[in-house]
Amino acid sequence: MMPSAKFPDLDGASVLITGGGSGIGAALTEGFALQGAKVAFIDIATDPGMALCDHVAKTTGHRPVYLETDLRDIEALREAAAQAEAAHGSVTVLINNAALDTRHAVEDVTVEFWDNNQAINLRPQFFAAQAVAPGMKAVGKGSIINFTSTSFLINHPDMPSYTTAKAGIIGLTKGLAGNLGPYGIRVNAVAPGWVMTERQQKLWATEEALSAHIAKQCIRQPMQPDDMVGTCLYLASDCSRMLTAQTLIIDAGYL
Repeated sequence: MMPSAKFPDLDGASVLITGGGSGIGAALTEGFALQGAKVAFIDIATDPGMALCDHVAKTTGHRPVYLETDLRDIEALREAAAQAEAAHGSVTVLINNAALDTRHAVEDVTVEFWDNNQAINLRPQFFAAQAVAPGMKAVGKGSIINFTSTSFLINHPDMPSYTTAKAGIIGLTKGLAGNLGPYGIRVNAVAPGWVMTERQQKLWATEEALSAHIAKQCIRQPMQPDDMVGTCLYLASDCSRMLTAQTLIIDAGYL
């Protein structure tokens, strides 16, 4: 279900994707490689990351670079961004996709849990942008795409730290857009609805829950990771040259 459209300006572009080894991130890694982009992706899980490299090389002819990194370690994140630049040139497309949507009850949240959750779901988005911004400024262009979520818009009750981070990403996106826009760098956010990744299917997507959710969508089909790719290609390409500081909601028209 990958998009059929081609974006010539993405051919050869240097793309860095966080959390690019599974779920939506893996679809993005493959989707950009299909455009001929030079993709590097950050992930913490080594075996799935290497397997994805083999798969993408076989299906697209372009082997991505896997950067094993714990995004909670900001110095390691900076080093990963430097490795991506060394391999492919200045990163001109950054997709901040990595997240962890562990469910948690209000009464069970400790300071340590909260800080760790924010260190995965919000903090790396800023520092990844900070790491690639000098290269984007040097070439006079760039697109940063931050993944938020509709979870905070629909008052999801079971993960308040996560929804706090996802709401914060909207503010971060607008602040970075204002700061980096004069350098030709665009910053936008993508807010997916309920996407049927392997993790969602394994942990939460019961037949009853999924049916109830889809019944509230205008397009009554389950959303797949590939459905996020086209929007990100558009935001990364010069088709969206004057689009910045915006949040695009992809939720099949959830009511």
